Amino acid sequence: MDALHTPGIERFYRAILDLKTEEDYASFFEDICTIKELQDIAQRLEVAFMLHGGKNYQEISALTGASTATISRVKKCLVYGSGGYREALSRAEERGETE
Repeated sequence: MDALHTPGIERFYRAILDLKTEEDYASFFEDICTIKELQDIAQRLEVAFMLHGGKNYQEISALTGASTATISRVKKCLVYGSGGYREALSRAEERGETE
């Protein structure tokens, strides 16, 4: 079992899947994450949207405040990752949400 598939992490994933409403998600993540952690996660997703939309590193950094290291990491995950960002972007596009 690798580091991202421990019983505790699997339980965490199931807990998220059990949530039903946006309010449920907000309450859960406000309890489980610090404000800074939530801001960082949201920033990474915004960076992914912007990269997907064709913005360059300088534009993204200016708009989000993300470091070039963060932008580079998100880009690496978009290209070589397990597909989580790509799936989230695809579903957002299906809902009509774009960068």
